[in-house]
Amino acid sequence: MIASTRGAASGIHGYNEAMSYSEKTTITLPHGNLPLPAFLPDATYGMVRAVDAADLEASQVPALVMNTFHLMQRPGSSTIQALGGLHRMSGWRRPIVTDSGGFQAYSLIHQNPKLGYINDNELVFKPEGKSRSVRLTPEKSVQLQMAYGTDVVICLDDCTHAEAPRAEQEASVRRTIAWAKRSRTEFDRLTAEKKLAPEQRPLLFAVIQGGGEFDLRRACAEALLSIGFDGYGYGGWPLDGAGKLLTDILTFTRALVPPQFPFHALGVGHPANVLACARLGYSLFDSAMPTRDARHGRVYAFTNAEGLDGKWFRYLYIEDERHKKANQPVSPGCDCVTCAHYSLGYLHHLFKMNDSLFPRLATLHNLRFMTQLTARIQRSGT
Repeated sequence: MIASTRGAASGIHGYNEAMSYSEKTTITLPHGNLPLPAFLPDATYGMVRAVDAADLEASQVPALVMNTFHLMQRPGSSTIQALGGLHRMSGWRRPIVTDSGGFQAYSLIHQNPKLGYINDNELVFKPEGKSRSVRLTPEKSVQLQMAYGTDVVICLDDCTHAEAPRAEQEASVRRTIAWAKRSRTEFDRLTAEKKLAPEQRPLLFAVIQGGGEFDLRRACAEALLSIGFDGYGYGGWPLDGAGKLLTDILTFTRALVPPQFPFHALGVGHPANVLACARLGYSLFDSAMPTRDARHGRVYAFTNAEGLDGKWFRYLYIEDERHKKANQPVSPGCDCVTCAHYSLGYLHHLFKMNDSLFPRLATLHNLRFMTQLTARIQRSGT
């Protein structure tokens, strides 16, 4: 269920008004409410590296993203079910979004075509170190996600790079629409079979593909809206070849969907890109970047008490020798466990010693930075 003070839009044609977060939109999910906007750390294999569920809650993380493509391989679907589903297995009590695995399969196959292929019916890939191939259909992806006990199911889609040829984008859109229909049918069948009440059922999101082709993005969005989903995602890589945000196509794609629907900027996690996409009306973000940066010694700090204009944040590189005797927190005013108890100089010492405490403390800080960022976006009414 999606609660908002804005009424439904009259249609997608010509609609370009971005949603204001001052409306305090909230998604109601089986494992709790998810206020928007929200940054969701990637817990790809069922965990966020270096921290546990209690750490995540202390950082005020509202939800996690886990990945079907990886989970079905490790620890494996039968193991997840034997351990009671994703929530019980990971000790995480708040919502979980499961990505379908389409992007990961696309990446694997395009890096090495010998490892699999995509056709109109399915994705077929060979897991690392395995001799047998695995089939992933739209129906199987939905079945797995619902068996895992997820809060948001994402339809399997055919991902492309924004700069891929037109013919490849057309095939991607055709498959994505067809697979979304099949996903919707399977989701409805399972919901009815399990006799799930509205408050018990997960939400179903579809992904809009089309690369950098505006007309294909429109065609995909219109087809998916006609099928009907609880939310939508921006499909494909959101950056160009130079690593810059594809602002034009992101803006256009968001405007195609009425603003009362939550819109997931899949894979967006750079702080500046999260803010930019939030200002375009995107409300969900996920990435491994903040936690990966933390483990490698790059931590984030606000440069002011509240604002998001100008140079509002900076990076600190913990290994820098100038931090050796720094007797202040990473980010003055931050309320995370790390900043409350430890100095920048101590983190530098832990990093140099390659001690396992460092990735935990650095990850806690970067995650709290991201949750503080989304709170600032909410308060600013962006």
